[in-house]
Amino acid sequence: MIVVSDSSPLITLARINRLDLLRSLYERILIPTEVHHEVTVAGRDLPGAWEVKKADWIQVVRERSPVDQPLEEACEGLGGGERGSILLAKALAADLVLLDEWKARRVARSAGLSVVGCLGVLEIGARKGMVSDLRSAYRDLLRQGIRFDIRLLQESLARLGYPKL
Repeated sequence: MIVVSDSSPLITLARINRLDLLRSLYERILIPTEVHHEVTVAGRDLPGAWEVKKADWIQVVRERSPVDQPLEEACEGLGGGERGSILLAKALAADLVLLDEWKARRVARSAGLSVVGCLGVLEIGARKGMVSDLRSAYRDLLRQGIRFDIRLLQESLARLGYPKL
């Protein structure tokens, strides 16, 4: 399975000590050089930088095939990591791209890519028994100051039969 990630899911999961959930679910994550730079160089003193840098199951992909011009144009206005992740996922015909930002998710879906965000990863982990308490994981997100629409958190909990936060 080919899975490409943007910076946000990596940083967010690292901040709540659940980055290894990605390895458990997908075994290997590919990231473009833009994401590697955002997380480990530009963000070297921020949460997640060290965890991503030492994760040997996260592979930096330095080159990608040329992509069609309409997708390049659709990616204008996105952050470098989001743009790089979408273009890499499309070039590799990835099975999944991990993105949190809604504009990037919309572009990726319109390009025919399957998209999951951080909340989706946690929900999948809960369904597979890898996240024993989804409510606790969501509370950890909020305690870390990571902004998610509370409605999304509540809907996710409801889907899995958990009580509200």
